[in-house]
Amino acid sequence: MIVSNLTLSELQSRLLGEGLTIASGPFNFRLQSGFSDIVPDLARLYAHHPLITDDAFIDFHVAIEAGRGLRRWLGAQARFVVDGVEPFTPLPQAQALPMIEWGLNWCISAYSQHVLVLHAAAVARGNRALIMPAPPGSGKSTLCAALVNRGWRLLSDELTIIRLDTGEISGLARPVNLKNASINVIRHFAPEAFLTKPVRDTVKGTVALMAPSAQSVRDVGQAAQPYWVVLPHYRAGASTALVPMQTGAAFLQIAENAMNYHVLGIRGFDAVGQLVDRCRHFNFEYSDLEEAIAQFDLFAPEG
Repeated sequence: MIVSNLTLSELQSRLLGEGLTIASGPFNFRLQSGFSDIVPDLARLYAHHPLITDDAFIDFHVAIEAGRGLRRWLGAQARFVVDGVEPFTPLPQAQALPMIEWGLNWCISAYSQHVLVLHAAAVARGNRALIMPAPPGSGKSTLCAALVNRGWRLLSDELTIIRLDTGEISGLARPVNLKNASINVIRHFAPEAFLTKPVRDTVKGTVALMAPSAQSVRDVGQAAQPYWVVLPHYRAGASTALVPMQTGAAFLQIAENAMNYHVLGIRGFDAVGQLVDRCRHFNFEYSDLEEAIAQFDLFAPEG
């Protein structure tokens, strides 16, 4: 059974009661919330995700709750609570939906010390994965969303999960976070994709969420082998340029974007070293998405 099998009233009832239990790759989470206005978008964003059985292990018990005291009515707020802990400052209620995604990313980053967690987007063609570690503003999520809408399989737009035992990537296939100008860029590039209404004045600017493709969610358990590491950089008016990167520079970039590298110690060092050894590495500058997709299709043809 998947989320789209529920009616909106059934979905809202679960959120208000025992919780909506969803599988996202190797993680299971239970979500509860009394905010009825997030239900329609949540149903579209997670339409193809499987609902898990009551006896399954839950990694994260998550609730998006109303503010306390007068904040329930004046300047209404949303609070993110995981397993009874409230790790963030409350946000305006209008930001409740993206808060779910930000909070789940925090949960995985904070509690998953059995894997290497990279702040990076990851997509796959067949069983070969492309990893894009990059700082905010680099065009990483925009490029990720564009690739997914041109036949690549979404693994994650924010967190790349590397297994320590096999070196494989565990996909999440959760919604893609788009910010500011990228929202309209993707709306025009892929008008068939579902994007939520923009939420303004967040700490990240204006944000919207793009639903993962049905195929990405269905194939989330398919093994993905790291094959390419590409550091994207969007620059207005730039020509499309894919330039090989030295191994040492690639190691530093990956380690810098490994969110639990320091916690894993020698295991983290070995995991990054093995990842670097098995991948081809590039710097990539672009301004035109169609040209960017064509460039990726050259070195990663379908099949």
